[in-house]
Amino acid sequence: MTRFRRVASRVEPVARKFCEKELAAGRNVDCNVQLQIDREMKERNAYFTYAESGNRGPIIRFSVPILQDARNDDEIAFILGHEYGHLIGQHIQKQQQQALAGALILGALTAYSNAQAASVGAYYDPHAVEQNMQIGAAAGQLAFSQTYELESDMIGTRIAAAAGYDPVKGARFFARDEPARSQSGKLSFWGTHPSDQKRVAVVLATMEQIRAQEGLVRKGSAN
Repeated sequence: MTRFRRVASRVEPVARKFCEKELAAGRNVDCNVQLQIDREMKERNAYFTYAESGNRGPIIRFSVPILQDARNDDEIAFILGHEYGHLIGQHIQKQQQQALAGALILGALTAYSNAQAASVGAYYDPHAVEQNMQIGAAAGQLAFSQTYELESDMIGTRIAAAAGYDPVKGARFFARDEPARSQSGKLSFWGTHPSDQKRVAVVLATMEQIRAQEGLVRKGSAN
């Protein structure tokens, strides 16, 4: 845990300033992230979430197994920067919007189908709308998850580099040969993230931008 505290003390102020710079214009975003260790989680994982409703109280948690598995400070710094990327990229908010859109679209289509069936005296399932709205919401949340992960890699690369760490060395953590699912059958950290080839390509491309002193460019950054 000493490594985590050491790396966090360097990454946190850099990431907070990065967050404030990227999200300051006209947005009420809390950039004061609580960094915590999840001592209950048995899987190797790190994740970003909010402690309060309304997307307030941002938290980044590392499980004990992922900290034990990390081989150096660069890996911890890259993972931490990656999780900050979810805050800066506003990915939870985007997934919430996408989930709502997916639920409404599939729910509306189901309601229309049921109405058509009822008009001709055919059978229709009264629970189909609710069930399909749930399916639509789940599909909507997953629609751009891989894109969000790669965007977080890009942002995380910039944060780790600005904090004095080597993002290329840090990204090697994701090149481990790991199963996509844990022993309990749940998707693992590797199973929910893009392939290591894509991730390394993003990190290398971002490092080239940093060397060329190019600023961060993200889709939808002007919105």
